[in-house]
Order: sequence, then structure tokens, then C-alpha cells
Amino acid sequence: MSGICSGRVVIVTGSGGGLGREHALAFAREGASVLVNDLGVTNHGEGGGAGPAETVAREIQASGGEAIANTESVADFAAGRRMVEQAMDHFGRLDVVVNNAGFLRDRMFVSTSEDEWDAVINVHLKGHFCVTRHACEVWRKQSKAGESVDARIINTSSGAGLQGSVGQSTYSTAKAGIAALTLVQAAELGRYGITSNAIAPAARTRMTEAIFSDMAKPEDGAFDENDPANVSPLVVWLGSPLSRDITGRIFEVKGGLLGVSDGWRDGPTFDKHAKWAPDEIGATLAELVDKAPAAQKVYGS
Repeated sequence: MSGICSGRVVIVTGSGGGLGREHALAFAREGASVLVNDLGVTNHGEGGGAGPAETVAREIQASGGEAIANTESVADFAAGRRMVEQAMDHFGRLDVVVNNAGFLRDRMFVSTSEDEWDAVINVHLKGHFCVTRHACEVWRKQSKAGESVDARIINTSSGAGLQGSVGQSTYSTAKAGIAALTLVQAAELGRYGITSNAIAPAARTRMTEAIFSDMAKPEDGAFDENDPANVSPLVVWLGSPLSRDITGRIFEVKGGLLGVSDGWRDGPTFDKHAKWAPDEIGATLAELVDKAPAAQKVYGS
């Protein structure tokens, strides 16, 4: 199969359904070979099984593409290494890691348990570390050996991570960390031929259907702006050689909308050139806040 990713090898985590499945299928249609990773758990991280990953891999194979299934946990550092090794052993190379896997344990902050906090941080934030860390080790060694490297990291943040979401303090924290991780990866890894970008998608998936009732598929044949397949063309392009000049960016995507998120940056300042007294700070901070753009509202507030 030919396309903008012809000959490239891609790992897509959490690709047994939802956004990840659409990413895997879209990469295959553009000529990539895909390692389809999915633990096979429910939306709340329960259960497990090879079915979802194997189903998507067979779907790609039936359409003439190349794919293999993997059921390792993205939150396990050794499993991340095995995932990279499986791609390298089977396909002979690795070019792209798409970090997509995740699940929800939504609670108001004051009701969140330690186990719920740890579970979400492990899958989302640590999960973005485990696979990518081992992939980058391979790419760095190739670069230092004089090989040409044109590799891609594509992370998955969220609007919840960019501006917060009521009832999702843990998820929002993990997704904000992923956005910051993307910036650091881009700054550190460019010398080796590796780019890092993130998406903040909005689409109808198992995770969002239970929260947003307005994401139902239209019945009149109109454009379905919440179809997860709308997100995948951006992901595929970011994974292709065409995107080599783009790094350290977070892209928002929903339906036919594409946007570049403009994150934290220095705002208004005032320098006294001396130590502040606590009782004189308030008036100056009030002036600085008045000069700064208003903060975006937290989702649900």
C-alpha cells in the first residue's frame, strides 16, 4: 500500500478501539506497517484480553496492510521495551510512536482516592514515558551511528489538560503533564532527528460518550464532527516525513477544525529591583492581572 507513510513503521498504543483504532487504520491506508497495542480493558481499566488488538490487526491485514497485535501495558517500563523490540524484530525498523492509550476514573478532587489518582497518572502520563523512552534510545543510537533518523513522537493531551475540567482533576493533571513533556522532548531530541508534537482531540469515544451527551452521531447524514476518524488524518500527517519541520506544538482538532494551542507564556511583569514587602504586593499584582488576557474558563465551570 502506498501513501504519505509508505515504508514507515508505527506503534499506536490503545488502538483496539476509538481514536487509536482510527489512527492505526489510517496509518495502514497511507502505507505504514502498524503495531496495534491494546490491553483490552474496559473504559475504567478493568478486565483485559487480546481481542481488540488482534481484531484491528486482522482488519488491517485483510485490507492488504501489515500489522501485528500487542497486549502489553503502556504503564510498564519493561513492557514498553518489549513493545519496541517487537516492532523492530518483526518489521526491522521503527519510525513513529503514537501515545494514545488511556482510561478515566473521574471524580471531584475531594473524592479522588489514591488508587484512582495513581491509576490514571500511570496509564496516561507514565504510559507516555515507557514506550517512547525505549523508542528514543533506539533512534539516538541510530543517529550516533551515522544513520539518517526521521522519527516522530505523537502524544495525546486534551482540552482538559490545557485548561482544566471539573470532575477530572487527575486526568487534567496527566494531560497537562503530557503537553509539557512534548515541549521538553522537542527541545532535547531534535538533534537526533526526532520530532515531538501532541494533539488535543475532541471526538466521540468510549471515554467521552459517558460525559458529553451532545456527541451522538447525526441521523440525517450530516457531517459527523464527533467522528473519531476526523482526528486521524492530522496524526498520520504528523507521523509522515512531511512534518519534519514541525515540533514542540500542541494541535487542537475536532471535526474539520484544526488549531494550534497557544499555551503558557510570559505575561505582564513589573520589576521593583528590590525585595517586596508582603503588604505591597497586592496592588501591583492587581495591575498585572488587569493587563493580562483573561484566563480561559475551566470546562464545566
